[in-house]
Amino acid sequence: MKLIILDRDGVINYDSDEFIKSPDEWVPIPGSLESIARLNRAGYTVVVASNQSGVGRGLFDLSTLHQIHEKMQREVARVGGKVDAIFFCPHTPDDHCDCRKPKPGLLLDVAKKFACELTGVPAVGDSLRDIEAAQAVGAKPVLVRTGKGGEVVKSGKLPAGVEVCDDLVAFVDALLVKR
Repeated sequence: MKLIILDRDGVINYDSDEFIKSPDEWVPIPGSLESIARLNRAGYTVVVASNQSGVGRGLFDLSTLHQIHEKMQREVARVGGKVDAIFFCPHTPDDHCDCRKPKPGLLLDVAKKFACELTGVPAVGDSLRDIEAAQAVGAKPVLVRTGKGGEVVKSGKLPAGVEVCDDLVAFVDALLVKR
């Protein structure tokens, strides 16, 4: 199985320091939905793994989160693609759970659901937490400059050898050319 793991906010849709709290606030980054469809056409299973601490902070409830994800699924389907599964951590940093990135719990759940190893599986994110979670499970971390990715690059804290792309479109372009 060819698998790709994507963070949501800052990779697929615009991020907000105020959190994405409603379907109306979920706005795709140009080209991201089409990139998911291209991955599907190339035979990839596309999975989202996302911290969603807004739930734990009481900013929105699980029903609203599901509505946001339903909108994402509809919008991806509208351009001929699909997200095969969505994994999320609803906890806050103070909960000290195992599923909140940078801990590997969400990604380990992906491996369990799809009965696969994550070694070398591209995991695309826009934060240091995403990169650290990918490294913890042996996945191939990829940082996009959208969302908070540009700040990570400027911080100088990006681990050596992590691939950096301007956005999901650029990552998919590079991946599909390599094939």
